[in-house]
Amino acid sequence: MAPPSVTSAIVPPASEMPRPAAMSPRTRTLLQGAIVPTLLGMAWPNILVMTAQASTGLIETWFVSRLGRDALTGMALVFPGFMMMQMISGGAMGGGISSAIARALGSGRRHDADALVLHAMVINVLLGLFFSALMLAFGRPLYAAMGGREGSLDAAMVYSNVVFGGTVLVWAMNALASTIRGTGNMFVPALAICVGVLVLVPLSPALIFGFGPIPAMGIAGGAMAVLLTNALTGALLAWYLLAGHGVVRVRWVRLRWDMLADILRVGAVGSVSTLQTSLTILLTTALVGSAAGPDGVAGYGTGGRLEYLLIPVAFGFGGPMVALVGTNIAAGQPKRALRIALVGGGMAFLLTEAIGIAAAIWPYAWLGLFGHDPRMLAIGAAYLRLVGPAYGFFGLGLSLYFASQGAGRLLWPLLAGLCRMAIAVGGGGLALYLTGSVAWLFGFLAAALVVYGAMLAKAVQSGVWFRNPPKMHGVEPASMPAGDAPSIRAGCTAEA
Repeated sequence: MAPPSVTSAIVPPASEMPRPAAMSPRTRTLLQGAIVPTLLGMAWPNILVMTAQASTGLIETWFVSRLGRDALTGMALVFPGFMMMQMISGGAMGGGISSAIARALGSGRRHDADALVLHAMVINVLLGLFFSALMLAFGRPLYAAMGGREGSLDAAMVYSNVVFGGTVLVWAMNALASTIRGTGNMFVPALAICVGVLVLVPLSPALIFGFGPIPAMGIAGGAMAVLLTNALTGALLAWYLLAGHGVVRVRWVRLRWDMLADILRVGAVGSVSTLQTSLTILLTTALVGSAAGPDGVAGYGTGGRLEYLLIPVAFGFGGPMVALVGTNIAAGQPKRALRIALVGGGMAFLLTEAIGIAAAIWPYAWLGLFGHDPRMLAIGAAYLRLVGPAYGFFGLGLSLYFASQGAGRLLWPLLAGLCRMAIAVGGGGLALYLTGSVAWLFGFLAAALVVYGAMLAKAVQSGVWFRNPPKMHGVEPASMPAGDAPSIRAGCTAEA
């Protein structure tokens, strides 16, 4: 007897599926549009918005660097934790929100998609309050462990207490943006966040250095500018949804555990993966600080900011893939979903690899934007020359992590992230202990990125998404026959 097809294994028969006519034109594009044009059309505003969002940290860093080395080092200490919070709220939990909404729309459950908006806000607001309390309570010992001393530690605490005191605004804004992205609309979140960045550019120096009646607030002013621009962006996105302009509508419904779980089962596992990435950077920052002191932290932190910029680039493709993969799997098109992931991952690899190679060839073009201390420049340049050429694998792995969110399958991203952390922290720490050279540590960081990207690409290509998937709200559990994986790989460019 012939094995069941991939489609019939994952979803009910086509006769039981909702008809395309019942779907919005945007959802139909996700299901039927040519892959490369659809991906590029969704990716460019997403890359723009995420780059603009990440640029807020760079804009601040440039202004804060004018306050002196202690302020710059303090920013380097806080930045990994703040980016971790951004990645969890916008990428991990945000991916869970987008995935749940995309699957609801793909399977024709429009009412559930509307109800998920309120559930998404409740989850992110509660998590934002928890994260705020955590950092306010344990910020100082954390920054001290990372190498903060005297003036740099004091500067870190001033910035941290302000930005994490109002971090619920960031979480709420990301919940709204992820809700809209789940419908396949990348443009509206991009527009709203770009408006926020345009406001930040004059607001940040005005609050840091003072302007007219505005008193100079120093490093605290930079943190306040970030919170105010996130509040503005969130207000714009909330207006868009409440005014009924989106595919989904806000419905004031009674909270249901199955809907909360639908978001959390993807978002929680994704948060663990994000914590792995951020913990890797936090621990390697501590290793560099123990070996090279505050100058080393400033150099590695400044160079590492470019690695953080790869996250929005990868998410530029990964964000659309959450919606595309989730919608197509829910609609019974798993082969198309896998093709989307492989094509999108390849695009992310090429773009991030180009950035990494450029950084390795011209490291001082980047580092010189933030300072001119010789030791800071030397350590930052060593990092970019050794790790930059491996950036493409980071972009590949991260984009496939987002695609795996859409599929609701995050075990392999979790395992790949664990391997990366073991190689970077364990291997790099041992090499640093034996040699005393941060160059050996940076070499292990590069190797860890290669393993992360290659491992995840091989797993996704082999068809792990379709092997005994867990039951998720609105999607039936099933498995993919082993013989189908090669045929999917062979046809990965058929629709491109």
